[in-house]
Amino acid sequence: MKVVVAHNRYRQAQPSGENIIVDLEIDQLTAAGVEVLPFLRSSDEIPSMSKAGKALLPLSPIYAPKAQQDLTRLITEHRPDVLHLHNPYPLISPWIVRTAHRHGVPVVQTVHNYRQVCSSGLYFRDGKICQDCRGKAFGLPAVVNRCYRDSRAQSALMATTLAVHRPTWKSVDRYIALTSAIKDHLVDYGVPADRIVVKPNAIPDPGPPAPLGDGFLFLGRLSPEKGLGLLLDAWRRHPDGALGPLRIAGDGELRSLAEEVAANRSDVEFLGPLDRDGVRRALRASAVVVAASTWHDVLPTVVIEAFAAGRPVLGTALGGIPYLLGADGSGEVPAGWVVPAEPAAMSAALAVARAGAAELSAVARSRYERTFHPDVVTKQLLDVYGNMSAPRSA
Repeated sequence: MKVVVAHNRYRQAQPSGENIIVDLEIDQLTAAGVEVLPFLRSSDEIPSMSKAGKALLPLSPIYAPKAQQDLTRLITEHRPDVLHLHNPYPLISPWIVRTAHRHGVPVVQTVHNYRQVCSSGLYFRDGKICQDCRGKAFGLPAVVNRCYRDSRAQSALMATTLAVHRPTWKSVDRYIALTSAIKDHLVDYGVPADRIVVKPNAIPDPGPPAPLGDGFLFLGRLSPEKGLGLLLDAWRRHPDGALGPLRIAGDGELRSLAEEVAANRSDVEFLGPLDRDGVRRALRASAVVVAASTWHDVLPTVVIEAFAAGRPVLGTALGGIPYLLGADGSGEVPAGWVVPAEPAAMSAALAVARAGAAELSAVARSRYERTFHPDVVTKQLLDVYGNMSAPRSA
C-alpha cells in the first residue's frame, strides 16, 4: 500500500505536538510495511521564499498553486492508494483534497483542532472558551476579534478560507477524530457520523513503568489555555509542602509565572523545557500528571505519555480529556480523575489524587496498552486505509 502523508509543519519556534505525532505515525506506518510518500511543507520555509512567493503567500491558505503542482507530480509518478492529510496551513491549502480527488485518490484527514470552524483552531479567546463562529457561514467574530495571528487582515483571510472550503471539507472521504469529542464537533459541522472513525494517537512504548515517584508533574506549553494559572491557583490553597512537590516543565508566555511561584514556594520546581530523556526523568520522579486545560483540548499527548509511564492523570472535564482518561461513560475504570476547570474543584482533587495514585498506576499503564500502544493504533489506521473506496467530489 502507498500512502501520501501531507502535513504543513509548524514553526520550530512554536513547539508542536502535532509535528511529533505526524513523524511518529510515519515511522509506525513504515514499520508496518506501508510505503509512505511524505508530502511535507514547513512554515520555517517562509522567510527564505522569493519575493514572488511571499507576495502570493496571503492566498495560499485558499489555493497554494505550487503545492498542487507538486502533488500532481507525486501522484502521477507513484499512484498512491490514499492521501492522509494533517495540517494544510498555510503552504499546502485544503485545495489538496480537490487535487487528490481529481486524480482519483481518496482522502483521509486527521482532525487535530477545530479549524473547520474556528480561525484560531482553539475555540478559545481572551482567556476563555469561545464558540462565536460556530454555525456561521462566515466567521465575522474572528475578524472583529483578530483571532488569527492578532491581525484583522489575516483573520479575514482565514475566515474566508474556511467559508470557501466548506464544500472541500464536506468531501473528505474519511475523517479520523482523535477523540469522541472531536467526532461530536465534526457531526455538528455537518459530517455524517459514518464517515468518522475515532482513533487516538500513539506514542512508542517506553517499557515497564518505574515505581511511582512523589508529587505532581505539569508538562506542556506554558500558555493560558493549557491551565497553568488554574493549577497554581489550586495549588496555593494548600500549605507549602502539603501535597509533595509540583514540577513544572515546558516553555511559553507564562514562563515568568512558573518561575515566580517556584521562587516563592519550596514545593514548586520549574524545570524549563525538556528533551525526551528529561521528560522520562520527570515522569519517573512524579506520581501524578496534571492536564489542567481550560479549553477543549483535543488530545494532549502528555496524557498518553503519563499512561505509558504508569502515571494516572488529574484532568479537567473539557475536550478530549474525559475520553483519554476513560471517564466518558465508556464503563471502564478511569485512569485518573476528571474535575471541572475551576480552582476549588482542582484544589480538592489534588489531595484525592495524591492519596490514590498508587491504586491507579496499573490502570493507567493498562489503558495505554489497550488503547494508545502503536500496535493497536496502527492496526486501526490500516483498517481505515483498507476500507477506502473511490473519492467523493467537492
